Amino acid sequence: MAEPVPQVVIVTGGSRGIGAAVALRAARAGYAVVVNSSADAAGAGSTVEGITADGGVAVAVQADVSDPAAVARLFDAAASLGTLAAVVNNAGITGNLIGPLTDVPAATVRRVLDVNVAGMVYVCQEAVRRLSTEPGGRGGSIINISSTATKAGSPGTWVHYAASKGAVDVLTVGLAAEVASQGIRVNCVAPGSTNTGLHAAAGMPDRVERLNHTIPMGRGAEPDEVAAAVLWLLSGEAGYITGAVLPVSGGR
Repeated sequence: MAEPVPQVVIVTGGSRGIGAAVALRAARAGYAVVVNSSADAAGAGSTVEGITADGGVAVAVQADVSDPAAVARLFDAAASLGTLAAVVNNAGITGNLIGPLTDVPAATVRRVLDVNVAGMVYVCQEAVRRLSTEPGGRGGSIINISSTATKAGSPGTWVHYAASKGAVDVLTVGLAAEVASQGIRVNCVAPGSTNTGLHAAAGMPDRVERLNHTIPMGRGAEPDEVAAAVLWLLSGEAGYITGAVLPVSGGR
């Protein structure tokens, strides 16, 4: 009897933080995982090593999601592992700075929008092309990673970033309705303050701890807690859910 073809999930921005946690959980759930990164080859390699050491299947693929041609190559690489079943659209940046919007350089604004908005769109476009039942695909699931920063807008810190994540929420809702008849579910997970390297990279490593008093549960999330929500939305238990924006925020 022929071996079953692996179900493949692509995780963009999978070299660290939430993306790495999603990749590891997905592998434990039985997916073959494509771990994408833009430049962090060492981090992506570490995620792959963690998966393979646990008996899973994974490959690291470098691709800048703001480049549509690179996104197409990323999906081509996924096809070599098995049948694409899911895409976790996690790649996102803040521009590695914290401050008022007037202090954000134009080049930083452009790069954040290119990755967080245009990159999300390019990945969603390619995912629909590959998953849609209309041209013969098998359907599947897309999870976009947003942020609860969209609620308050992150004044004084990351207004540009919060604005980009607001676009992700709208993209999710619109695309979910557009492709529901094509066998594709599109949902969004919106983490609150999460213990990742994002804050340290922007020069404020204690930012999550400083926000704890604003969170009803009194602490920031761990990446694996966000990953658990992602994997649930990918599962059959969430089979009638599409167009949802699920906050994972401790009540904030």
